[in-house]
Amino acid sequence: MRFSYNWLKEMALGLATEPRDLMNLITLKTAECEGLHKVGQHFSQVVAAKVLQVEPLGSGRNRKTLIDAGPLGQHTVVCGAPNCRPGVITVWVPPGTRLEDQVIGVASIDGVSSAGMLASGRELGINRDHEGILEIEAEPGALIPGCQPDFVIEVDNKSLTHRPDLWGHHGMAREVAAILGLVLRDPVHLTQLPQGASPFRVSVEDSALCPRYSALVVENVQVRPSPLWLQYRLQAIGLNPINNVVDVTNYVMAELGQPMHAFDAEQLAGDTIFVRPARDGEPFDALNDESYRLTPAALVIADKQGAIALAGVIGGKHSAISQTTTKLVLESANFQAANIRRTSVRLKLRTDASQRFEKSQDPANTVRALARAVELLEIVSPGCRVCGGVADAAAERPLPPPIELPVDWLIRKLGREIAPEQARQILEALQFGVDQPSPRVLTVRVPSWRATKDISIKDDLVEEIGRMIGYDTITPTAPVVPTTPPYQDPRRSFLRRLRHLVAAQGFDEVYNYSFVSEELARRFELDPEKHVRVANPISVEQGLMRQSLIPGIWRNVVENSKHWDQFRLFEIGFAIHPRAGSLPEEIPHLTAAIYSRTGDTELLFEMKRLAECVLEGCELRPCPAHGYEHPARTAEVLWREQVVGRLFEFHPRWVETGRAVALDLNLATVESLGKREKRYQPVRRFPSSAFDLSVVVPRRTLVGDLEKVIRQLAGADLDRVTFLRQYEGPPLEEGLKSVSFRITVAAPDHTLSNDEVSAIRERMIRGMRAQGYELRV
Repeated sequence: MRFSYNWLKEMALGLATEPRDLMNLITLKTAECEGLHKVGQHFSQVVAAKVLQVEPLGSGRNRKTLIDAGPLGQHTVVCGAPNCRPGVITVWVPPGTRLEDQVIGVASIDGVSSAGMLASGRELGINRDHEGILEIEAEPGALIPGCQPDFVIEVDNKSLTHRPDLWGHHGMAREVAAILGLVLRDPVHLTQLPQGASPFRVSVEDSALCPRYSALVVENVQVRPSPLWLQYRLQAIGLNPINNVVDVTNYVMAELGQPMHAFDAEQLAGDTIFVRPARDGEPFDALNDESYRLTPAALVIADKQGAIALAGVIGGKHSAISQTTTKLVLESANFQAANIRRTSVRLKLRTDASQRFEKSQDPANTVRALARAVELLEIVSPGCRVCGGVADAAAERPLPPPIELPVDWLIRKLGREIAPEQARQILEALQFGVDQPSPRVLTVRVPSWRATKDISIKDDLVEEIGRMIGYDTITPTAPVVPTTPPYQDPRRSFLRRLRHLVAAQGFDEVYNYSFVSEELARRFELDPEKHVRVANPISVEQGLMRQSLIPGIWRNVVENSKHWDQFRLFEIGFAIHPRAGSLPEEIPHLTAAIYSRTGDTELLFEMKRLAECVLEGCELRPCPAHGYEHPARTAEVLWREQVVGRLFEFHPRWVETGRAVALDLNLATVESLGKREKRYQPVRRFPSSAFDLSVVVPRRTLVGDLEKVIRQLAGADLDRVTFLRQYEGPPLEEGLKSVSFRITVAAPDHTLSNDEVSAIRERMIRGMRAQGYELRV
């Protein structure tokens, strides 16, 4: 949101604080400011000039122009604008003036010395017209009427979300006046509105969606460009000047924070304006030249033939103001914030009006805006007149109850002393109504513009007083209150330990959105119809709640592979599944990925190592692959004889360069298996002995299966089994491999003799052969 310093000065009477100092005060006491911009600094130097003579220069469009700048004398300027002609009064930019980040000087153009330049409206920052030089009415040598150097204070929109009153200059001027102790001038004069019946009627179908709709008819209007001061003021705050009627509605919006719209009355069918939900499939042609098919979720303004505006968002093309318009219907309404927000998001159509209506506007502001618009129309279109009175359809709105504010409670909450008189002075400066029924109790009446989901309880008033006296005046002290150790959530502790463990293995944690698109769900063989749908998605790409973390981690791999040769990522989050008759089920998952551009073959084993770090003693079992998994490099993760996840390599089609492997663990299942009690085992006191065994098996035999058999046959004296190597080639037959293990054995109470070790070895060899295995001994 952009605020003009000059505009604020017109309403905060006596404002003399430097713009940068004012910006800092607003940041400290009201809303965060993002910057201060100089606007129109050249208007202290540029002047009106009359074109006296125009001569062509060669075959191009440039012409040698003689101008009269009054007291600044006559000068020769080269100008190529098509409307540069003798007798026209335009704007001359003298040499030495800074314009559009460059200093205008004396230049030689086509052999002619050109002193300065004649400027267009866009070059001057008055409007966006660059078709020719700006034509004005002024005495040669005079400064441009209504255009002065200004400063624009830019305020972060997010810090204004709860303050709809600050989406207009009058609301910010109210804050400035309260901060600096100035007098606030109200630009609205309600006496501008005549009494009597309106030639149009208003019918509101649902007052919950439209608490108030006010309309006024103005006739004998002449549509033409706005005066320069109006165009310049709108352009300075980022609004595009269009014509005097539309500019007035935008000016009122920027001044009072109340969006308005003007209809061409001659284009409306009938004498009734209907405010109703759209018909299913109802067509609507908008001012942005787009056509929409509406649903009953959208609120429309309609005549008897159909929709003429999308309520709170954008006007219709058919009833738009044109050069032939002479009779207007001015709309000033109040709409339900949530409905406007949903409509705007659904249609991907954010406008200046919708942004303000989304913040819960003050219904009392509708008639004030009409009064201000009439006053401005009489200036920009002399001779226009109001036809009849205001058509005003307003729902009953009870006054907010007064808030009792005990001063002693206020002091305790603030953490510093404050006199009742000072608290009352601050609140009254902010235009709250304040009574004092007893010496240390205040009763506060909330004004309508702060009663729209902003101020409702006494804690809100503490914030108002605190920000005005300055939080820097409050000495920071720790509160003296009894404390209770917080409940330690076992799941939270488990996930925290897991994060630290995975990060210690060299993985970087990522956070992905919990939403996926239907297309992405289908790619990962998930049925979109079995997902939880988002009622009001930010975009079509985020319409479903995710049932797996794998799509998100895959996108991370694809995007990061464009910039890095290798990396490790992990995410701990929830997979969300619908549950009949209840809230969706949120299942925690750990999903990790390792990527290498060089295609390392050890990636699977490195990911297996991570699985073993997380789940001590886990095993892998080959399983059928999904379409996104490598058909020969996919396995289930088993822990305590339960399937708890999958470990796989992404199919080469899914990762264009390099290789990527992933691990996905269902942490709910892991948690359900619980912790196993660990028993102390003393360190072995006696030396161990070792021997090697080599088993010849088919190529596809799993080493893990062989290790299980060896452990079973070794008996109680087994200390450990270590995989050494596997070999394929002569003298082995094709399709066979030799797998070698080192078996370490030991007894708890003595050193095993050679005969005991040999007996263990022979027992194992007989057992292996009995199960059909061939050994190389």
